[in-house]
Amino acid sequence: MEPVTVLLISLALIVCAYMAWNIGANDVANAMGTSVGSRALTLKQAVIIAAIFEFAGAFFAGDAVTKTVRKGILTVPFNDAGVVADTVLSQDIALGFIAAMMAAATWLTIATRLGLPVSTTHSIIGGIIGVGLILEVKHETSLIDWEVVRKVVMSWVASPLMGGLMAFFSYVIIKKTILDNDDPVSRSRWLAPILAFPTFFVLGLALQFKALKGFISRADSNGWIDKSNWLPAKEDGVFNPYADNAWLPFNALMLAAAIGVLASIALYYVLRRVDIEEEVRGFKGVERIFVWLQIITAAYVAFAHGANDRSNAIGPMAAVWDVFSNPDMLLAEEAPIPLWLVLLGSAGIAIGVMTWGWRVMETIGKKITDITPTRGFAAEFGAATTILVFSMPFLAVPVSTTHTLVGAVVGVGLAGGAKGVDFRVFGKIAASWVASVPVAAFGAVVLFVASGGDVLNMIVLLPLSFIAVGVAIWKSGGEIHVEDALSDASQERLQSSPFDKFHEHAQAVEVTANHMLTAVNAVCDGEDASEAIQATIDAELEADNLKTELREMLREDMRLGYHVGIDHFLHMLTRQDRIADYAQNVAEQLAFRELYQDEEAKAKLKEMAAAVAATVATYEDTVNALREFTISGETKAGRDAVAEQIRQVNLMEHEADMVEAKAAKYVFSNGDDDALAAMHMYRVLQRLDDVANACEKAANAFLPILNR
Repeated sequence: MEPVTVLLISLALIVCAYMAWNIGANDVANAMGTSVGSRALTLKQAVIIAAIFEFAGAFFAGDAVTKTVRKGILTVPFNDAGVVADTVLSQDIALGFIAAMMAAATWLTIATRLGLPVSTTHSIIGGIIGVGLILEVKHETSLIDWEVVRKVVMSWVASPLMGGLMAFFSYVIIKKTILDNDDPVSRSRWLAPILAFPTFFVLGLALQFKALKGFISRADSNGWIDKSNWLPAKEDGVFNPYADNAWLPFNALMLAAAIGVLASIALYYVLRRVDIEEEVRGFKGVERIFVWLQIITAAYVAFAHGANDRSNAIGPMAAVWDVFSNPDMLLAEEAPIPLWLVLLGSAGIAIGVMTWGWRVMETIGKKITDITPTRGFAAEFGAATTILVFSMPFLAVPVSTTHTLVGAVVGVGLAGGAKGVDFRVFGKIAASWVASVPVAAFGAVVLFVASGGDVLNMIVLLPLSFIAVGVAIWKSGGEIHVEDALSDASQERLQSSPFDKFHEHAQAVEVTANHMLTAVNAVCDGEDASEAIQATIDAELEADNLKTELREMLREDMRLGYHVGIDHFLHMLTRQDRIADYAQNVAEQLAFRELYQDEEAKAKLKEMAAAVAATVATYEDTVNALREFTISGETKAGRDAVAEQIRQVNLMEHEADMVEAKAAKYVFSNGDDDALAAMHMYRVLQRLDDVANACEKAANAFLPILNR
């Protein structure tokens, strides 16, 4: 090859790697986003799983040969030998594909920088459409298949809508059959294996029809199996599974059913031997079961993505290599994919996840709606089912994994009510979907027109394009988080939810109240209370520090549950913090002057302090019940437990009021001989009553969570 050709191919490979990097940062990241957002996986674990299963799908299940004109967008005139006889057209198509890859990759960089999950498939389609428009004018021929384009546009609405509906009903079934049961743990032990069957049945079909398509095709060509027994007919199919041209071949259905049955049996025996009430990875009960199921579906999505979508990066590159690596410079209808190109695409995807993937993961997992393992599983199952249905030949609509999964996330959000979804975020995502095709098309047109279809011009333009993209990323503060992806440094932050920290703060508040009780008892018993008073002050300071940590946590982690916005959560935190503030004030009041020296009055004061401390302890139990509610599936039983604890706090506050009234009456009735000391004791009683009242108000602030 001539040096100019070698230089062009080298630059094209860099563009290909850049495109693969963007696929990892955006497409793969959104597939793993629900798992990271629900804390089923840490960032490191998501990166490792994505890298392993993406590579396995790309290497073992991807096609060994690719059609050089992907997605059927261009109707290129191939002759009987399967090549484009026109050398100029072949070279223009190859250069156009380079422009399309660069334009699509640049758009993906912009979208990822903004945390917007967009479709890499539709981005590359947009780039090819742009190139096709220019080539139609230049070569005075018709190249674009607008019927395929129409199907792509239809999929913008159809795939997220169906994905949302599937996810919505999947979560509703889980909620009605398990979460709303009086004993959700017992119910889930026998019902979860039953629900596993349709899950693994769908995954089994999807693996055969989508992810293992390349492997089965190669096996058929080598005489190992009959492909018609495992893959659906491409055209003129029927729904009779026994027919040779079946849409759903009998053997494929039986294999999928066998996978479903084995998975159900395995899950049944696992649940018999595992204590799901033990808290592991920040979850227990029902949510712990669905952690496993969600990780399995996430691994499938990564594997299927590697098998199917790797060609968005290396498919156009295979066409470029096919044209410029042979002396005839003719584009073939099909081109082999070299092993080194597969490795390049797989490595680029993995690096993309590790560097910029966190941006899209954050949007999918946290910003659209709150994701828990049950909701994440429902979303991924709904997306996998939708993609399988739309990919069948009787529909054959090219859908986007991204669009479908985002629609599924919105669907599970809507299962908790319209307020459970942030439609402002979804609106931005939908706008980016619509923009993908025209923006990528415009970029490809600009780059190809600027090159004039000349190899030297393209060689000059590509480095300039990379420089422009690099400057834009640098100017926008596009930092990367390789260290977070490759270490467990962020694991504690990811696994400790706001409700965990909220409970930790409640425990610090209870410690403050206990020190306050010790101080009251010491003063009433005539002992030195200075140490207990100082301990109360120190404990309140520790509670304040935890409050500050929690506020910082809320800036980047909003796993709070449906209908619990940051304002509501901060209101709950403020109410809780007042308990410690009032307890500290009680201790400080004790140091101001002596109390009324009447043994009966001091006994009633001690009784009041004990009632208040018991109210604080019951409140802390309420916060723990609320935390359990959030980590075990937000079940009806958990909701009832929190409601009962709130009722107990109210009852105990009322009992404290009764004790305070009797004590105040006694002090006022018998304190005339030392009015100042009696008044001071009354102030202490009032402050103790403030502590109990603060507990009641803090507990009642939880009611909107239960009554949504």
